[in-house]
Amino acid sequence: MRTAKISRKTAETSIEVELNLDGTGTYDNQTGVGFFDHMLDQLSRHSLIDMTIRAKGDYHIDDHHTVEDTGIAIGQALVQALGDKKGINRYGHFALAMDDTQVRAALDLSGRSFLIWNCDFPSQKIGAFDTELVREFFQALALHGGITLHIDLVHGVNSHHIAESAFKAVAKSLRMAVESDPRMAGSLPSTKGAL
Repeated sequence: MRTAKISRKTAETSIEVELNLDGTGTYDNQTGVGFFDHMLDQLSRHSLIDMTIRAKGDYHIDDHHTVEDTGIAIGQALVQALGDKKGINRYGHFALAMDDTQVRAALDLSGRSFLIWNCDFPSQKIGAFDTELVREFFQALALHGGITLHIDLVHGVNSHHIAESAFKAVAKSLRMAVESDPRMAGSLPSTKGAL
């Protein structure tokens, strides 16, 4: 089974992440940040990666460290669960429409971390959630997951829809990338011999 368990503790946060890449999109995410939990639930459901996340952070300061460190831990868990990456598709992409919004995501599980972020929000907040934290999450995920990740807002006027579309588009792209390709027969999807 392609599973992982990560525990990350710092002076600012305590994060535990469990992943199953071959799941059904079952989730139980509790970070103490309501909107973020909603986004993590979308990430799990639409990637079909089972996720259980427990996070506690320095909320008296703000939600930044909790969101960023959760991204770090999920990235580390993805690396652990993917192992040698033999037989996976490696690449994934998806254009996701949600009401007024369309977001495109494309990614490569290359081991080379890079984020291209072309996604502006019309408001600074979604409820109590700072919209700038969406980018912080994906930056941490890409960096610690060894993912080349591109996220582009095609159009959208509602900040909630933009954030949710980004998480869902990345989820669908992840689903494609982590799945096994029967034609690869356990070989590495690279001419370099390593990812």
